[in-house]
Amino acid sequence: MAQDPSSTATDTAGKIRIAEVSASPLDVMAHIDAVGDPAAGAEVTFRGVVRDHDHGRGVTALEYDSHPSAGDVLRGIAAEVAADDNVIALAVSHRVGELKIGDVALVVTVSAAHRKQALDQASRLVEEVKARLPIWKRQVFADGTDEWVNCP
Repeated sequence: MAQDPSSTATDTAGKIRIAEVSASPLDVMAHIDAVGDPAAGAEVTFRGVVRDHDHGRGVTALEYDSHPSAGDVLRGIAAEVAADDNVIALAVSHRVGELKIGDVALVVTVSAAHRKQALDQASRLVEEVKARLPIWKRQVFADGTDEWVNCP
């Protein structure tokens, strides 16, 4: 069962350095810099990048559209992960709008005292964002057709 984000807000606010949905290109280095801490022995960064294919079909572009609640949902997910005692700090952003091949669509960075803790919590954050964030993807294929993914 998901934790109520409001119950962890006071405990986790200082750990969440970035949590936003943005129409602007994502600054990966800003995410990395944001989670730096003298207590951190590990920092893990994940970049979700627009690729040129999907299920054997060539992809030429992507468009992400979001529900107005997406920013609040992302901050809630971040608070749940930040509530883990092993997390020192985290930064997470998802891009919306039109993206080209090679553009960064998702950035997750987590710092922790040890490697496994940082890896585990970064993976958890990516999976929760993919499962719960109300953002939908429109893929444009090389043959001119398109498809919406993760639409309700």
